[in-house]
Amino acid sequence: MTTTPKVAVIGLGNIGKTIAHNLVKGNRPVILASRTLADAISFATELGNLATARETKDAIHDADIIVMSVWFNTQHELFEQYSTELNGKIIIDPSNPIAPDEHGGFKKIIGEKESAGQLNAVLLPAGASLVKVFGTLGAASLDNAAFQSPEKSVLFYATDQAHTESVVEQLIKDSGFDALKVGGLDQAIRIEVFGDLHEFGALGKVVSLVLAKSKL
Repeated sequence: MTTTPKVAVIGLGNIGKTIAHNLVKGNRPVILASRTLADAISFATELGNLATARETKDAIHDADIIVMSVWFNTQHELFEQYSTELNGKIIIDPSNPIAPDEHGGFKKIIGEKESAGQLNAVLLPAGASLVKVFGTLGAASLDNAAFQSPEKSVLFYATDQAHTESVVEQLIKDSGFDALKVGGLDQAIRIEVFGDLHEFGALGKVVSLVLAKSKL
């Protein structure tokens, strides 16, 4: 019998909460961790029986897939702090390396041609694998576009590790979307903010699988 990989969502901001909510809606259990255990317990209670709250270290230890729904720089801190626990895990990276600019918008905090996914992959703990996904849409679209019918919306993903593909595609499916791989992490910049396949880039909207394939 095949065991479904366990998922932990680390960080309960808008994106983290939406990912967790979508997974529960898709009948996928989730482990939740936040800055405080009380916050995780509160949201787990809101989501129901499929959600469990843990301290961050325990959540990472107990799960197979770790959704790092935290700021770009915070990921690096967690990589270092929990390097032992992250060994052998699939790390889901939805981060976008941005900060507010002087004009009420946002700007990249890394080089224009640099990718958060590639930079994070360099810093990965030993034995961990990184997949860039869940950061292509803003929180509102990630919520509103999930489980659309009859035609699902698409979430793009990028990874260098072939063994993660089927696992991640099932995770995307369980969260209410069709999955489409754009390539390895050298293509991750395309699905990060301002990229040509990002909602807040050249693509500019949520798309179906047919339209998404035409953009690759």
